[in-house]
Amino acid sequence: MKRTHNCGELNEGDIGKQVILMGWVNSRRDHGGLIFIDLRDRYGLTQIVFNSEIDQKSHKEANVIRDEYVLAIEGEVKFRPAGTDNVNLPTGKIEIIVKKLDILNRSLPLPFALNEGDKVGEDVRLRYRFLDLRRGDLQKNILLRHKVGRTIRNFLDQERFCDIETPFLTKSTPEGARDFLVPSRLSPGKFFALPQSPQLFKQLLMISGFERYYQIVKCFRDEDLRADRQPEFTQVDLEMSFVSEEDVMNLTEGMFKSIWKELNKGELKTPLRRLDYKDAILKYGSDKPDLRFDLEIIEVSDIVKLSQFEVFKKVVDSKGVVRGIKIPNGAGFSRQEIDKLTEEAKIFGAKGLAWLKIENNEIKSPIAKFFTPDILEKIKSEMKGENGDLLVFVADKVKIVWQSLGHLRNYLANKLNLIDNKKYEFAWIINFPLFEYSEEDKRYVAMHHPFTSPNEGANLNIDPGEITARAYDLVLNGNEIGGGSIRIHQREMQEKMFELLKIGKEEAEGRFGFLLEALAFGAPPHGGIAFGLDRLIMILIGTENIREVIAFPKTQKATCLLTGAPDTVSEKQLKELSIKTDNKV
Repeated sequence: MKRTHNCGELNEGDIGKQVILMGWVNSRRDHGGLIFIDLRDRYGLTQIVFNSEIDQKSHKEANVIRDEYVLAIEGEVKFRPAGTDNVNLPTGKIEIIVKKLDILNRSLPLPFALNEGDKVGEDVRLRYRFLDLRRGDLQKNILLRHKVGRTIRNFLDQERFCDIETPFLTKSTPEGARDFLVPSRLSPGKFFALPQSPQLFKQLLMISGFERYYQIVKCFRDEDLRADRQPEFTQVDLEMSFVSEEDVMNLTEGMFKSIWKELNKGELKTPLRRLDYKDAILKYGSDKPDLRFDLEIIEVSDIVKLSQFEVFKKVVDSKGVVRGIKIPNGAGFSRQEIDKLTEEAKIFGAKGLAWLKIENNEIKSPIAKFFTPDILEKIKSEMKGENGDLLVFVADKVKIVWQSLGHLRNYLANKLNLIDNKKYEFAWIINFPLFEYSEEDKRYVAMHHPFTSPNEGANLNIDPGEITARAYDLVLNGNEIGGGSIRIHQREMQEKMFELLKIGKEEAEGRFGFLLEALAFGAPPHGGIAFGLDRLIMILIGTENIREVIAFPKTQKATCLLTGAPDTVSEKQLKELSIKTDNKV
């Protein structure tokens, strides 16, 4: 038999047709002389009926059928009996009266019921991922991912971009995360690295004159995992020559407008909101703020330094800051709830959480006695406090304060149900610092990567922490979904960058000599951006688990429960690679 239709397309217009369907048994109901089966493929479900009075042979054969058997059936399309329509199915008004059955394959009893897959432990689902992927919800996720990828490709093709592959076996270069290393059999003792991104190769493609490059590409980072990270992830990678930040951002906005249109998400209004990095940190405590709710962070350092509250005074005198959040109608919080807020603030290093309640138009708090009525009124005015509000404060070093309050802001939004999950709030974050100081390394490191250009006219001889970058991140609903920059395109500037990062000439030549050489041969000004495709799909389907949008993901311990990877290899293979292992480690 040769299939004539899929399991999701037949309707009333097909009544009387002789059809052949193929698919899996989604469910089976035996009513004696009638056996009903919902036959499933990736397109949908169709009810098929084995009637002993119409075809005794196929009805008898159908007695052995169980869930997930693979069938081919031939029959006639009929209306379902009156009152038995399924309005939830596109095929819900018809059924197929089977006249011929071929059992293409049988199935063992399932380790879990597919219609209850979301209630099964994730380890079981990942162990039997080939079964898990048969579930409608998961197939919907993967097909949406396909649709987004297709839209991106079509858009970029219209914009004259070239889809160019870059190597997976490359040189280990310090780019922030730990590399996955691949030993070389032909060069004993030497290693390839899997790319953390195609960054250097896409810059080389600009130097090669291709002008507009893109790739939907796998990247690899050997880092500690969490719900939204995988050791291998997919990135939409773009690079363009002779462009400014505006060009990259405008093109990106056009691409997302196309995605929103394709997914029927409504019209995406552009230009998208833009936030200076310093404003984002001050107002939202994050460089990837969730803008679906308010709860802005307010600076009160200049007001409270005039009080008698020594905790605040000492912090301000030592160049720290005091900032707070107004919690609307939060005066009703119990002491236990306020203690919980304090514990949340402490996660990022805050030593405590001060608070003021506004009740009956009076400010109440254990610390209120340390403030004059005038200062209390100024705090209330600065934070736009109203009767029934709770004002909470963190006083500490700048980074501790913004990280603590940024986390507390998101915690409160969830606690108070302030987030509209149907909203999509984009923003560009611009004017990032070029460097950030690493307490661990006791030196400045690149905030994005060492190939990011400083803002035009920047004085590189001042405090590195004051230099801003030609960098930009795109955030959506509190997630960074893309980041990019205008690149350094002159060898002298790139060497100066390495110098500021304390990368010596010998190390720079050893690690990046091929790039430095290429920059000396007429490199054009260029810039680009990269988007995390997995994270974007997560947001679009409303999940916080990245494994729900990847066909064959790894666990949080970076293992594959389906195949058993990573695994040991034979001594012969290790010997060929000139590798010895210490199994005690």
